[in-house]
Amino acid sequence: MRVVFMGTPAFAVAVLKRLVEDKWNVVAAYTQPDKPKNRGMKLVPTPVKEYALTVEIPVYQPVSCRDEAVLEELRALEPDVIVVAAYGKILPQALLDIPRTAIINVHSSLLPQYRGAAPINWAILNGDEVTGVSVQYMVEALDAGDILLSRETPIGPDEDAAELYDRLAVLGGEAASEALRRLKDGTAGRTPQVYGPQYQYASMLSRDMSPMDWGKSAQALKNQVRGLVPWPCATTDVAGVRWKVFSAQIGGETGRAPGTILSAGRAGIEVACGDGRSLVITELQADGGKRMKAADYLRGHPIKL
Repeated sequence: MRVVFMGTPAFAVAVLKRLVEDKWNVVAAYTQPDKPKNRGMKLVPTPVKEYALTVEIPVYQPVSCRDEAVLEELRALEPDVIVVAAYGKILPQALLDIPRTAIINVHSSLLPQYRGAAPINWAILNGDEVTGVSVQYMVEALDAGDILLSRETPIGPDEDAAELYDRLAVLGGEAASEALRRLKDGTAGRTPQVYGPQYQYASMLSRDMSPMDWGKSAQALKNQVRGLVPWPCATTDVAGVRWKVFSAQIGGETGRAPGTILSAGRAGIEVACGDGRSLVITELQADGGKRMKAADYLRGHPIKL
């Protein structure tokens, strides 16, 4: 069975790597064009391109998937199945019609919950205890295709979005390989999605989500910290200095006003929240500084309570 893979970031690398390890016949990898980065604006290849070249998979980087020449090039590869994982471009119907068997997408949520761009972050922001990956048949509408299979996993109480991203990438690779096996064996089913008001769309993240409102509950603020790692990060201002907050723990009960700094020491920086509990900031990055443990920051920047 001839497989074409389409993906761009580290999440997609984990999926492609699993397909290679399971000996699927990946005949090509499509990824976004190299982009200039850093001060020198040097062109940097995508993670998928870097990995694909190490395992001698031909790499294609079209600017647009709507170009007829690009579609003809893909048709010439004669794919039975196209596997998509975080490719980053909207695919036209003309491309969806190319593979002989199916074009499937690996999505990092339990669809129909969290269609959209940031499903991993929103699962944590909302305090979900379980998430997973879904392999869906692709249609032109965003994340709306029938489900081929899903895999669940619990979310750890202290797990942040970056950590969950890595775990779901591995789980996505397992699910994609299983989906190919079912397609090859003719045992792949279809479960239509029914999208209703009980399901949330996972909109893109923005810096507007960063400021911490200490009038909220300690748990909500902890979820904000976990859910916005590594970008845009939860932020708070203390004595005129803005911090990015990378990790925090729920503290004890308090009757002090929300936003009051209760203590600052080895355990971290304890701040009163709106539900009568506190949140202890354990890792932060001040503007112009490095990411560090809160206790290390306090050695050079004592805080007045």
